[in-house]
Amino acid sequence: MKNSDLMKRKEKSMPKGFAIGFPFFADRAKNAEIWDVEGNRYIDFIGGIGVLNTGHTHPKITAAVKAQVDKFSHTATQVVGFENIITLAEKLCEKAPISGDKKAVFFSTGAEAVENAVKIARAATKRFGVIAFDAGYHGRTIYTLAMTGKVAPYKQDFGVMPGGIFRIPFPVESFGVTEEASLIALEKLFKTDIAPTDVAAIIFEPIQGEGGFHFMPPSFAKKLREIADKHGIKIICDEVQSGYGRSGTFFATEQLGIEPDLMTTAKSLAGGYPLSGVVGKAEIMDSVSPGGLGGTYAGSPVAVAAALAVLEVFEEENLLQRSNDLGKKIAAFLNGLKAKGGAFTRIGEVRHRGGMLAFDILNAEGKPDADTTKTLAGHARDNGLMLATCGLFANSIRVLVPLTVEDNILDEALGILEKSLAAVLK
Repeated sequence: MKNSDLMKRKEKSMPKGFAIGFPFFADRAKNAEIWDVEGNRYIDFIGGIGVLNTGHTHPKITAAVKAQVDKFSHTATQVVGFENIITLAEKLCEKAPISGDKKAVFFSTGAEAVENAVKIARAATKRFGVIAFDAGYHGRTIYTLAMTGKVAPYKQDFGVMPGGIFRIPFPVESFGVTEEASLIALEKLFKTDIAPTDVAAIIFEPIQGEGGFHFMPPSFAKKLREIADKHGIKIICDEVQSGYGRSGTFFATEQLGIEPDLMTTAKSLAGGYPLSGVVGKAEIMDSVSPGGLGGTYAGSPVAVAAALAVLEVFEEENLLQRSNDLGKKIAAFLNGLKAKGGAFTRIGEVRHRGGMLAFDILNAEGKPDADTTKTLAGHARDNGLMLATCGLFANSIRVLVPLTVEDNILDEALGILEKSLAAVLK
């Protein structure tokens, strides 16, 4: 079987809007490695876009899934429940950085979790408005697209987005957006577009994912919390990508010094199986009437079994410490290249919290260089390393390597990255 033959079949049977970033097709995978149908091997620095913090086919997770499939694979949880989903809800409530009584509910995708978090906030406040941030990413459904602050490729072709959603600048000093500027924009929004008494929620990623791994300053988060409390607005932290140890703490929100009202989680929640969740203050979660939350596949028994195994892997393999160690090592490697000078000075800012790391590629004038960033990803791919681009200006490389990656595999990957950087930054 050849990759080119499969690509022809894909193009004939699937729409071009469902694009595949790499011109090869997986045959098998293990931890941080993927082999395609032609036997070519790649080191995976993408991890299914942040889904595989515990790696491909972790034996403990695979065993838990197999054991669950032998019992039952689906009940529709709102029809017939099962103990594991209650256990997972209890454990997620324990992990969430929210004080007091908490409750959790499960769905299938990150976008589904985000939409349901907004539904819950609306039910709790009896308000309709939602405030999000420029360059934020919250999903591909029409409503979550409206909250997403990036047009191409997500919003183009889809026309007018749903109303009641407003955006303000995310504070990023390197973009010339200060915390004060963002707060002024918020106050202006309250005067020109929507009264604070009509706002149900402010939603943000503690670390913007698609936006380029920019971190919300804790001081800004605290000011948002104060404004929200003043006006009865709920805070939703979208931890779909930044959660489950990627940032060096179990949730990145723990590093902000605030308590959200609601949080979303997905991606690495179940180690590669479709599962997402919303966790929040019990009185807010209980604002929705019975039957108002759910879905046919919400809380799949198979995915829930995987999620419980993921929590065990985190404890047994000390993955929070591993996340911090990985981030420090990769950041030191990149900053070391920059220190060599020459073409490596085109490596821009290196940002990380734990193992959630990104770095920018600049042109000779110090401006964002999307074309070279794309070329870098292609060169690395041709040499066996999978890299993903991101950022408002498409000039950032994000690293989402499994936290379980073996040291020798990581070193090999960094060697490929150095050679690719040297080749394209001329």
